[in-house]
Amino acid sequence: YENNLCGVKRSDFQRTIDGKEVDLFILKNDKGAEMAVTNYGGALVAIMVPDKNGKLANVIQGHDTLDGVIHSPESFLSTLIGRYGNRIAKGKFQLNGKEYQLAINNGPNALHGGPTGFHARVWDAEQTSQQNLTLSYDSKDGEEGFPGNLHIEVDYTFTNENEFILTYRATTDQTTLVNPTHHVFFSLAGIANPTPSVENNILTLNADFYTPIDEVSIPTGEILKVADTPMDFRTPHTVGSRINEPFQQLINGSGYDHNYVLNKKEPGELTFAAKCVEPESGRSVEVYTTEPGVQVYTANWQSGFAGWHGATFPARSAICFEAQHFPDSPNKPHFPSAVLQPGEKYHQVTIYRFGIEN
Repeated sequence: YENNLCGVKRSDFQRTIDGKEVDLFILKNDKGAEMAVTNYGGALVAIMVPDKNGKLANVIQGHDTLDGVIHSPESFLSTLIGRYGNRIAKGKFQLNGKEYQLAINNGPNALHGGPTGFHARVWDAEQTSQQNLTLSYDSKDGEEGFPGNLHIEVDYTFTNENEFILTYRATTDQTTLVNPTHHVFFSLAGIANPTPSVENNILTLNADFYTPIDEVSIPTGEILKVADTPMDFRTPHTVGSRINEPFQQLINGSGYDHNYVLNKKEPGELTFAAKCVEPESGRSVEVYTTEPGVQVYTANWQSGFAGWHGATFPARSAICFEAQHFPDSPNKPHFPSAVLQPGEKYHQVTIYRFGIEN
């Protein structure tokens, strides 16, 4: 543990919280790349991958102590998210004729499962090999306002192909909503003080449509074509080439903070979603997911706070690809349903594959 590439101390993460043991887990592959994660919120501490010259750097925003994670100015910095990733309008939804009210923690809306959602819980952890970690959690009926006792497991796998694979499984004893995701903040240049802007990153998205938002970031319910708008990344464009255009959607999101409707032949198939290349280092990440959507967020609200080894995270110094069902799906019957019934099994696979472009 003390010889890890990311230079974090296991002892800085070891603590008992609410009777559960928090720890640091290191995943390594045969290529010499490495990933560090804590079972507090499933937060990523570091992902160390090479650039075109073989130089390793941490490409995700995170903290190097448990206190840093717990007290982060960005509560969701590279953490697991749930029960419901993204926003639910006014925190209200109906299931089986009953109305539920969630905490309001983002303007007038509920965001990312609430203030004590999956990101702020200690998960049971079992590291089964150098490349595999399974986190599991029992979310009680009524927790953060959601109905049903939900059992969820998330496998973190770090393959020899430099893929970070997330596999989610969940079951419930009552009709409920399930829309977990991982809020990885990618900084492919390598985090630094300050971490450079992602505006030079070259982005491709496998999406012909997106869900536009209102001024409080709730989908209007429309599903619009990206064609002939600054939302169009069907061919590679730099993130910054159109981000400051006076386009109402970019004004509403203060940049990109939008759900893209992924092109699929059938629901639930594992398909290519996105590719992002940082041209100077040559590092790239490709995203594959079984989910119907991906939220592309350019960290527009980052404040420049300090994290891992004194790295700082200014606005637009990261990009997120949150695989998900669409925001506010419970209140938009024409969106893919995020309802899980007793007897059903929730399943999601999302892959982040790191590579090098010459």
